[in-house]
Amino acid sequence: MHDGRLDKLADVIVRYSVGVKKGELVRLSGDPVAMPLLEAIYEKVVEAGGHGYLKCVPDAFTDILYEKGSDEQLQYISELSLEEVKQIDCSIGLWADVNTKSQSRVDPRKQGLVGAARKPVFEIFMGRAAKGDLKWCGTQFPTQASAQDAEMSLREYEEFVFNAGHLDKADPVAVWREIEKRQQLVVDYMNGKKEVRFQAANGTDVTVNVDGMKWINCCGHENFPDGEVFSGPNLKGADGGVNGYVKYSFPAVHLGREVHGIELWFEKGRVVKAKAEKNEEFLLKMLDMDEGARSVGEVAIGTNYQIQEYTKNTLFDEKIGGTFHMAVGAGYPETGNDNVSGLHWDMVCDLREGGTITVDGEVISKDGRFMSGEWPAPEKK
Repeated sequence: MHDGRLDKLADVIVRYSVGVKKGELVRLSGDPVAMPLLEAIYEKVVEAGGHGYLKCVPDAFTDILYEKGSDEQLQYISELSLEEVKQIDCSIGLWADVNTKSQSRVDPRKQGLVGAARKPVFEIFMGRAAKGDLKWCGTQFPTQASAQDAEMSLREYEEFVFNAGHLDKADPVAVWREIEKRQQLVVDYMNGKKEVRFQAANGTDVTVNVDGMKWINCCGHENFPDGEVFSGPNLKGADGGVNGYVKYSFPAVHLGREVHGIELWFEKGRVVKAKAEKNEEFLLKMLDMDEGARSVGEVAIGTNYQIQEYTKNTLFDEKIGGTFHMAVGAGYPETGNDNVSGLHWDMVCDLREGGTITVDGEVISKDGRFMSGEWPAPEKK
């Protein structure tokens, strides 16, 4: 039986998130298991007058490459891939894992080679996005594998995914436009500020120089569901941009691997020491992938109070209302952070029990709640 919520999700992504216009070339990508949503999105693209270009990316093909591929093959980037990101007007990507652990035993060295090799594609993509030449959005198609990671049944996970995007509301687009307004108040406040300090009960105490950097309102355009405001540290300042210590609250998942108990020490914008309770070797190899991997590319505050539980899925975990996250590796040029790396790895710290966010000496958030009643907050029941 067809799930009508997929049509609702497709409508929001095409009409609101990327705003497909007549004549635009729209790339749709995802594992074949997500075909019901790919089909629904394709239909909405056609209705909007766009040209849909379907790119099925079975996870099994990636598994074969890691198993059988030589170093030369792992580092190969087709000229077609480079040309593709130069030509498309919109990119809609679906996360739809059949097996979230399929890369758990892959040699991290091989994963590092692939990540580093993809830098040229990533740079073109991010550069065009920063200039407004390329619109993009990533969303989740609920699968049994992701439901298992979240320790939910598939039905429960579907409810979680769709409700996180307010698809349970009569007019989700109207809801997201209101979210956009409330988050813009946060962005307007943050722009022009010089320093943000994050402190948590677990010992986290890190200061981020955001002087001259631009804050971005993430309200359902690049990610869906969404719910964060982000920027990048000023890595060119005298203090290097980031200093202090963070103990991340949740396991950080990257390339199918869970790294538990991550602790990072920052000096002048770079990770100078790193520890983990599980998969520390993988963490260190990713941080040594290339020159930019140990620098911080992003700093963000989670504002989606519909999401309140950790599910081992960064799309949702980094949006948890009452958290902050930083990403090591590539920055977003539109923020003013131009750090280049094949890595972009978000790690989340919980502020809901004893945490504070202080901006230029003013506490703006305590225990995961903003001090201003006009800013994002949990829905009133």
